[in-house]
Amino acid sequence: MADNTPKSLRNLMMYQIFVRNYSSEGTFAKVEEDLDRIKALGTDIVYLMPVHPIGTKNRKGTLGSPYAISDYRAINPEFGTLDDFKSLVKAIHAKGMKCIIDVVYNHTSPDSVLSKEHPEWFFHKEDGSFGNRVGDWSDIIDLDYSHEELWDYQIETLKYWAEFVDGFRCDVAPLVPVEFWEKARKEVETVRPGCIWLAESVEYSFITHLRGRDITAHSDCEIFRAFDVSYDYDIYPGLAEYLVGEKPLPFYIDSLNRQEVIYPDNYVKLHFLENHDQTRVHFLIPDEKELRNFTAFMFFQKGMPFVYAGQEFGVSHLPSLFDKDTVSLKPENGIDMSGFICKLSDIKKDEIFATGIFDCKAYENHTVVATIEKGDRKAVGVFALQGATSNVRMPFEDGIYKNLIDDSEVEVFRGGVQCYGEPIIILKK
Repeated sequence: MADNTPKSLRNLMMYQIFVRNYSSEGTFAKVEEDLDRIKALGTDIVYLMPVHPIGTKNRKGTLGSPYAISDYRAINPEFGTLDDFKSLVKAIHAKGMKCIIDVVYNHTSPDSVLSKEHPEWFFHKEDGSFGNRVGDWSDIIDLDYSHEELWDYQIETLKYWAEFVDGFRCDVAPLVPVEFWEKARKEVETVRPGCIWLAESVEYSFITHLRGRDITAHSDCEIFRAFDVSYDYDIYPGLAEYLVGEKPLPFYIDSLNRQEVIYPDNYVKLHFLENHDQTRVHFLIPDEKELRNFTAFMFFQKGMPFVYAGQEFGVSHLPSLFDKDTVSLKPENGIDMSGFICKLSDIKKDEIFATGIFDCKAYENHTVVATIEKGDRKAVGVFALQGATSNVRMPFEDGIYKNLIDDSEVEVFRGGVQCYGEPIIILKK
């Protein structure tokens, strides 16, 4: 874990935006117009997917993947100008939120500025042509970090953008040498003290696949040396397998509890139910009550909760990365969890969620009871993941308590509580 990572990051909520598909116009200006709504959702950090120009060679789809970048030091004209970008970031700051942008440093588009100016900085196949080590990413070519000059260029680029933004989400961070990230973190700190570093870690199966081919692939424990926050891919497969009936609930719960002991004390996990690479959670969980329970459980977990634009409205369609595919920011099937998410974000601000010890257990009817304890204080959450009624053990003295989610009264009687299918969060001061 980075030595100076603050545990208070666990109190913050992150909201992800793909500018192209966020509005019919697909511009920075249209995102800026919606910042009041984004702020009202309880957002603390706005994460913008890549804002740089996209290459044309081997482009996928009609517009290309935002992760096939042609110039790290420019703005995608599709979204607006550099001044438009600066205006958006300034407006985000004016509303009390932070802004982070995507950093895609494992690869570039085949026709990138760097491929033309510094072809020696790239991985080459046996025939001398550009290539990538993964193999199925046909629209990109890999960088080669054995070149010290590449490190200097990339870090100078980060320092430039750090003049404007508050941090970086680093794409497939485990495929780039962790020593590079450590150096970058140290140097960027001189420009943006307290810069937030988020690593897109990868699933364990991908790590073992790459290592089997002698390709650098760092574990979460390794990337935590340089990063403040890492994705939840160490446990997401267990969640996905549970949702499709391939694994029992305790399998997922055990992996979640394991995070508390295998990482450093100040570890911060980015807890998500969906992102731009994964199936929309409402597609996997059509029932609104179940969706509320999963969302509340995600916020209760120890780490930073993450919402992908449209998730608050139960959007079930995953937008394309390669074509214009505007997200409908309207309630789907009548679902609007905006106020619900705002309430959860507010609950998450309590200091106990930053410093307490987390544990959870699975009970009958797919109900989870989770606790976070710090000294004499304790927060307890009850989450009916299939919306069922059940009676579960409650580690509180008998009495009447307030459900922080909806201010309803909850009675603990003989050490148990009746859950009627809706999420419960109780905090003992």
